[in-house]
Amino acid sequence: MTRPFLILLSLALAASVSASENWPGWRGPRGDGTVEGSPKLPVEFDIEKDAIWKTKVPGVGHASPIIWEDRIYLVSSEEESASRSLICVDRKSGDLLWQKTVLKSEFEGIHRLNSRASSTPATDGEQIYLSFLDGEKMFIAAYDMEGNEIWNKHPGVFSSKHGYCSSPVLWNDKVIINGDHDGDAYIVALDKETGEQIWKTDRPNKTRSYCTPILRTIDGRNQLILSGSLSVASYDPDTGEQHWVIDGPTEQFVASLVYNEELNLLFMTCGFPDKHMLAIRPDGSGNVTDTHVVWRHQVGASYVPSPIAVGDYFLVVADNGVASCFRAKDGERMWRDRLGETDKHSASLIAANGLAYFTSDRGVITVVKPGPELEIVAQSDVGENVFASPAVFGDQLFVRGEENLFCIGE
Repeated sequence: MTRPFLILLSLALAASVSASENWPGWRGPRGDGTVEGSPKLPVEFDIEKDAIWKTKVPGVGHASPIIWEDRIYLVSSEEESASRSLICVDRKSGDLLWQKTVLKSEFEGIHRLNSRASSTPATDGEQIYLSFLDGEKMFIAAYDMEGNEIWNKHPGVFSSKHGYCSSPVLWNDKVIINGDHDGDAYIVALDKETGEQIWKTDRPNKTRSYCTPILRTIDGRNQLILSGSLSVASYDPDTGEQHWVIDGPTEQFVASLVYNEELNLLFMTCGFPDKHMLAIRPDGSGNVTDTHVVWRHQVGASYVPSPIAVGDYFLVVADNGVASCFRAKDGERMWRDRLGETDKHSASLIAANGLAYFTSDRGVITVVKPGPELEIVAQSDVGENVFASPAVFGDQLFVRGEENLFCIGE
């Protein structure tokens, strides 16, 4: 090859990488599972032929991988040492670059579908923010991109018989964490550089939840929105002051909300002890229980998997593997059907190129085209159990299985 050609090729490859979206935290760059700019993301694959690489991940963890340029970061827990660690993997080769112990602490009790490393980290490209449970306290830490600790803090107590999993989110100079638990619950914002508390807002009902908030600027108002503590509520991420609240509709929540900007509607799903799905107008103030719920369904709601909004449709999969598609504007159910004979679901949905990706606990990825009838485009098997939600970078799909991390695509 000639030198000018090699220079042009290098520039083209660099432009391709820079145009790819980083996957910097829970559910990606927008916190809602949506993927942009990945026209060749795999739809159907043979894991033996189409896995670019697979890497054995030390320990156990249900947290999703996050991706910043050529680095993938994961968290894991190891039984023998009762430790939680941060792991860095080379995105191109799958090589495990390093593993750093973040916390050594007696393991907490957990639900059988939880792990001691279920909180997905977040990064701004300068630091990585981690969240674990340390005994009876929440543990938050910041590390640089090479795995060196910057600070760690215990912003409050946390008590839950099912363990811990709420992921941190980033807003300007703040890292924000949901501290809903069976006690004096709270949401807290820490300074990204120092870990010092900026604000802390009490939650009213002292009831555990496991939701990661979403952040949106809607009609000029910044909103931190989450379900939990017997409510659905919006807060100002700069001050922690509440904008609006909807009572209920149930006791405990896991799934994050999603937002349809064109319709200006939020969608939520919850599943214990009562199942509900709500479409909510996000323009209220105070208690809007009686005024801002646009539509509601109870059949087919999910408890753990977070839903997806794709164009005109809202899609969700219940924990038992029964999926539903609704017309987003009015809640009319388009279809409801089981995606696999016995497959259960824990991972949250992603959406790319107008398609929705469902990942079962058994590791089967079902790709569906949203519409008035169920149209399964493809089904592919990773080959091992999957409890973490997938991540995307460019045209590559990254799936954390029970034992391995897979890179699938071109």
